[in-house]
Amino acid sequence: MHEARARFVSLPRKSKALRAAIQNIPKSLSDYYAVVAGNQDENQYRNRYVDVVPYDRTRVVVVDDYAPGERGGEGRYCNANWVLERFGGKWWIASQAPLPNTSHTFLSLIAKPVTPPSSQDSSRVRTVVQLTQNLEDGRRKAHPYFPEVVGQHVIIHPEGDHGPAFEVKLEKQESIDEARCVKSTVSFSPLNQSTSPIIFQHLLYYAWPDRGIPEPEDRDGLLAFARLVDRTNRDTSGLPDEALDPDPPIIVGCSAGIGRTGSFVALSSLLRAHGVLQPPARPTPASVVQASPLGLLPEPLQNDMVVQEVDFLREQRPGMVQRSEQLVVIYEILSAALKSGSTGS
Repeated sequence: MHEARARFVSLPRKSKALRAAIQNIPKSLSDYYAVVAGNQDENQYRNRYVDVVPYDRTRVVVVDDYAPGERGGEGRYCNANWVLERFGGKWWIASQAPLPNTSHTFLSLIAKPVTPPSSQDSSRVRTVVQLTQNLEDGRRKAHPYFPEVVGQHVIIHPEGDHGPAFEVKLEKQESIDEARCVKSTVSFSPLNQSTSPIIFQHLLYYAWPDRGIPEPEDRDGLLAFARLVDRTNRDTSGLPDEALDPDPPIIVGCSAGIGRTGSFVALSSLLRAHGVLQPPARPTPASVVQASPLGLLPEPLQNDMVVQEVDFLREQRPGMVQRSEQLVVIYEILSAALKSGSTGS
């Protein structure tokens, strides 16, 4: 299997050689890497990109009062996967950026407690990380689902019959220049219902261009941003008792939810493993994720923690860490953090 894995690792994602290799994949592998749900007719228009579809076995199913079901059942489709850090032990939800027709589903994912795979613990997401600006080079990369002006409201309507609309309010917003971040406190609640609003923190990192990497002068900012994300997610001040999970899963996304997203999760995991970020409140061992049916990595790569981390993430969501320069940035920022003696967040 070493040869098979080496071949797939080395092939460009859109190459003819890769397509030919896929056609000859044994059924056991095609079942393991199946993307059936995302390619169903009723879900294709919910994918931002036709070639970025979540694996069935790790995809996030949005379960709410209006779409009952369990993981893998009849809940609402979302182009997102559960991903576990290989070395850091923390769960994330890696997601594409919302579309106009998926924003209600995205908020519904925040509205109810979620349960990571192989876990008995449920908690509500309270931190959303966005690694793309809404518009980049004149192209829409993410659909805005909360207002731009503090104090204003917007109404997010459901898709089909999935419950009431949400009224979304921007409570406060601040720029954190050293982390290249805009931090927003957002609340939402079902329209015309007297329920307590759901509050989450939205952290936008604005210095990472699409299909690129942060400029050298922004690398320290990305490290500061990783610290800010971890610190924000652990902040329970002002939360009701039922929301006091010390370290719930984080939703993270860029446009497709694979390149910048995979790079940030990989970097966070490695920073955590080296003591730069705090360990999770409830670490999850990597063994809960099924070993790759492709076998081990080629021998020269088996002791490279960065390669192991990226490979582990790619087993959970297709295409995580898209570009070679993104891989290089992970090495560079991790190296800089360790050389500076950074510890704790």
